[in-house]
Amino acid sequence: MIDLSITEAHIRTTLTAYLDTHPDEKPELAPVVGLLDSGADLTCRKEFRGHVTAGAILADQDGRILHIHHLALDKWLLPGGHLEPTDDTLLGAALRELTEETGIPSADVEAVDHHPVHVDVHPIPAHDAKGEPDHQHIDFRFLFRTATDVGQLQTEEVTDAAWRDADSLSDGSLRRRIATALR
Repeated sequence: MIDLSITEAHIRTTLTAYLDTHPDEKPELAPVVGLLDSGADLTCRKEFRGHVTAGAILADQDGRILHIHHLALDKWLLPGGHLEPTDDTLLGAALRELTEETGIPSADVEAVDHHPVHVDVHPIPAHDAKGEPDHQHIDFRFLFRTATDVGQLQTEEVTDAAWRDADSLSDGSLRRRIATALR
């Protein structure tokens, strides 16, 4: 097991603050609270009931949102990924993933807030080559801004990148939160 710097206490504190801001999501995120209460190590990629990932929503000067085409999943997604041993905060992990996948220097990216704009729990299909069954990602998504365009993509994971209107996001509450935060 990898000993990550991100602790259960940090995850719980971040989730609690998020739910205090978005109490309507308590029923939807109750299973995540239950996993934390059970003592599950949500930083461990081998916790297949659900483990934490960090996501980045990057807006350009026109309010467009950066999407990446994920190689393994063959889908357009927001940048993000698994926690690493060097990560000490979820916000820092989201920024690291963003810069790794897009080649945009971290100095050219500004966090809009230090709290997640969204927490999304979504299924990930089995990956036989990695010995991973179907599992859940608990994605803490942070909103960032930049005036810089995409750099060298992380071609091991990302095949393309595109700026899209925020209206292209399928989650209506996420679109509204982004619009409000970017005003």
